[in-house]
Order: sequence, then C-alpha cells, then structure tokens
Amino acid sequence: MSLAVEAAIEAEPWSRIEGLAGFAAGVLAAAARESGVLLSPRAEVSALFCDDAFIRKLNLKWRGIDRPTNVLAFPAAGGAEKRGHSQESPALLGDIVIAYETAAAEAAAAGLPLRDHTAHLLVHGFLHLLGYDHEEPAGAEAMEALERAALASLGIADPYRLALIEEAS
Repeated sequence: MSLAVEAAIEAEPWSRIEGLAGFAAGVLAAAARESGVLLSPRAEVSALFCDDAFIRKLNLKWRGIDRPTNVLAFPAAGGAEKRGHSQESPALLGDIVIAYETAAAEAAAAGLPLRDHTAHLLVHGFLHLLGYDHEEPAGAEAMEALERAALASLGIADPYRLALIEEAS
C-alpha cells in the first residue's frame, strides 16, 4: 500500500512545524492502513495548510457557513468506496485543508501539542475522503474508532479521551 501526499503550506505559521509534509504523509499512511480500504497503487491525497481567512472562504463557498473551521475535506469526483469496501479506490482521493489559527486554538484549549491535533485533523479529513461521516451516532462511532486506532498506531493519545471523561462526570 502506497499513498502519495502532496502537501502545500499556504500560511506562514505552519512552516514553523519542522517536516510538516513528511509528518502529514506518515499520518495519512497510518489512516489508510487503519481504514481497511484497498488503495490504488497510485493513490494520492493533497493536504493544504492554510489560515483561518482562507478556510473561511472555502467554508462559505462550499458549505454556506461564514466562519472558519478546523478542517475541510473535498473528495475527488467519483470518491473512494466507503468503509473498507473491497474494491480498489480511485487514484485521486481528494484534498484536506487545515486552518492554523483554529487548529492551534483548539490544541491549546485541550492542552494538546499542535502536532498531535494536526494529526487528528488529517486522519479525520482522510476518513471523510473515504466517505465516512459523523452525522448519525453510528457513523460517528465508526469514524472515531478509526481515528483512535490510526492515532494510537502513531503513539498519539485518544483525542476523545477528554470528552469521555467530561461525559462520565
């Protein structure tokens, strides 16, 4: 299994994260392994690291929501088969866009390293490219389980751990 990742940094603060392109490629490879989807030998994903102003425009144009968000995923036309389907995925899976200010603020609020939170956003976006969503409870649970597994394989703590602790108390 091979996944080509084209990473572009469009906002200067992202350039402070050393080796961001290689890091993104490693995170997305882990997400691909955990997804169970058979990827094309030519599978590609692009990751764009931007700022809040840029992602706000995308969010307004494509979702009708006039505010920044942490991550957007744009599946390529013909998108990948969902949930571990045995057919091979198309070569171009799509684009993942992550906004620096929102991601950094979320990481700080949760007491997480920005690198770990960025990994979570990459995995989350990748699963959206594969057709996963979190609109219904069952879909959210399946998606979160894959996120946890991919991040655990990278030595990153469960990003939903704090929410579970809050729910229990």
